[in-house]
Amino acid sequence: MVAIVGMGCSKFGDHWGKSADDLLIDAVEEAKTSAGVVIDDVDAFWIGTAVSGRSGLTLSAPLKIRNKPITRVENMCATGSEAVRNACYAVASGAYDVVMAVGVEKLKDSNMTGLVIPSSPTDGTTADLTAPAMFSFLVPAYMAKFGVSQDQMREVLSHIASKNHSNGAKNPRAHFQRAVSVETISKAQKIAGALNIYDCSGISDGAAAAIICRAEDAHKYTKTPMYVRALSLAVGSGTGAIDPDYDYTTFPEVVASANAAYAQAGITNPATQISMAEVHDCFTPTELVLMEDLGFSERGNGWKDVLAGRFDSDGVLPVNPDGGLKSFGHPIGASGLRMLFEMWLQFRGEAGARQIPKPKFGLTHNLGGQPGECVSFVSIVSNSPE
Repeated sequence: MVAIVGMGCSKFGDHWGKSADDLLIDAVEEAKTSAGVVIDDVDAFWIGTAVSGRSGLTLSAPLKIRNKPITRVENMCATGSEAVRNACYAVASGAYDVVMAVGVEKLKDSNMTGLVIPSSPTDGTTADLTAPAMFSFLVPAYMAKFGVSQDQMREVLSHIASKNHSNGAKNPRAHFQRAVSVETISKAQKIAGALNIYDCSGISDGAAAAIICRAEDAHKYTKTPMYVRALSLAVGSGTGAIDPDYDYTTFPEVVASANAAYAQAGITNPATQISMAEVHDCFTPTELVLMEDLGFSERGNGWKDVLAGRFDSDGVLPVNPDGGLKSFGHPIGASGLRMLFEMWLQFRGEAGARQIPKPKFGLTHNLGGQPGECVSFVSIVSNSPE
């Protein structure tokens, strides 16, 4: 088993006066300080970024790291989680004693928004859709399958957005720190299908970092380590759009990655055993579907649980207590690590006004791609190795 013994996270937002290098330095310095290490104590590094750097030089240049192994990784919006996964496995394998995973993205002054990757050449018949358009397909599909009316669905999606904005208002590092009412959200301008501006996550700049070692060495660095109980990545075949059995009410990759993570961590009933979750709420219907794919709600009942407040900050299973992608923001390479940073604060009792009482298991979920064609990462962390 491995443990996270230091973490750092920059404030997310429109950092017109900071570069990707500046954001990296902010996150890494905080992580180093929390673990009581210097950069030479770290044996190897993984840097996750989609568009803000090439090769390990993305990290070595600003941090002045000389002649150490640094690997740059990318896995769409799950890039930050991919950096963590590789770093953890490197320690677990015995290859290194202490490693660092870092994620960064600088989007706001780069003329780029959302997931910016070159499209693969096709025969021209593939639909060219925006991300909001692709995820908007979830809404009519869910309504039709589970008998949810248009008004009910609007209330559900607005509740999710309002919840995450309310949580972000309590988070000084979040991009958007203002509570927004369900009424205001429901009346906002539509941009794709049933989705309006408040149904979409923010485009942000930011960085986050984690220092990882073997569990048995964790107390050398901190009195309150966070133990990694499960890591799971599932990559689909990318055939959803042409698969007649795919109905846009689930992400099969999420189900697979979640089930593998639960098996690793010994979780048999996630709805009752998971204390808190950070999930990939790139769009509000994504969070709704994830509640069922992750086993937090029964199939077809997720919308009822949302309206009942089950996933609110004072609910049975708080989801996105830091504001999620919706309010904290979504710098692609940093988001997966940011989710773990919230778990880090919660387990240490340092989450302030959004602190969850006595959490035991935390889950992070990071998604990349689109419905029917995506990658999914799930981690389970705890303040106990047992």
